[in-house]
Parts: sequence; structure tokens; C-alpha cells
Amino acid sequence: MAKPEVVLITKADCHLCAGARDAVGRVTASLGLGWTEQQVDELPELRERYAEEIPVVLVDGIQRDFWKIDEARLERVLKRAMAQSASGLAE
Repeated sequence: MAKPEVVLITKADCHLCAGARDAVGRVTASLGLGWTEQQVDELPELRERYAEEIPVVLVDGIQRDFWKIDEARLERVLKRAMAQSASGLAE
């Protein structure tokens, strides 16, 4: 089964980013998923796109949350993505 790609976009000296890392870590761990982090400080194209919304969670390249990460919503999004992936493989 293909797993959804979860990316947390952060920046240096971000007071919300530590909480976002914890939230994303808890949700993905509970579902057996991994996640990656990208910092806008290192990627100008991300800084331009997400400058005022950091931290941002992307699932399969789609922005799903920003600022304060809602764990329940992220879990629903990931479960739906996992189910869609599983049904696509079954066809």
C-alpha cells in the first residue's frame, strides 16, 4: 500500500514549529507513517509561497493545515489518503 507523503514546512525561530513537529510526529507515528521537514530558510520558493503561514503541513503535496496543527483533522486526512491508496491498489 502506498503511504501518503507528509511534509512539515517550518522556519528558524518559529514558536509554533516545535508544537507542529510534536503534533505531526504523534499523528504519523500512530498510523505507522513517516514524515519529513523542509525549512523555508533553505528553499526560497517555499519561503515565497508559505511565508505568512508557517508551519504548514502538506499531504501528498496539498496544503492541509497551517499555524496550529489540528491533530484530529490531520489524522482524518491521512486515514482518507491511506484508504484511497488501498482502494486504488485493489482495482
